Amino acid sequence: VQLVESGGGLVQAGGSLRLSCAASGFIFDDYAIGWFRQAPGKEREGVSCISSSDGSTYYAGSVKGRFTISSDNAKNTVYLQMNSLKPEDTAVYYCAYERARWRRCPQNPYWGQGTQVTVSS
Repeated sequence: VQLVESGGGLVQAGGSLRLSCAASGFIFDDYAIGWFRQAPGKEREGVSCISSSDGSTYYAGSVKGRFTISSDNAKNTVYLQMNSLKPEDTAVYYCAYERARWRRCPQNPYWGQGTQVTVSS
């Protein structure tokens, strides 16, 4: 299993970024895939997740209405569209995968290497 994140960078507050998680090494069918983030000195937190079974999604309260998770099974890729970014969104963002049905967020996942998102005020 390999998960490669991309799309991070430096953006001003109010700006947008789209993160991508390209998956390989497994059949991209039954999955729970999530985006997590970790800011310096803080614990890793779940940001958004998606289930392949029904496309249902989860968003943390701090990002609801601003972030959108989506998947393209033909490309084996999951995206996180981040709009109206705030300085408090600054963190390393990780993609996580677990083979599962009817579950949105992975519980014992494989992890990507992470991509840095920095939002300046």
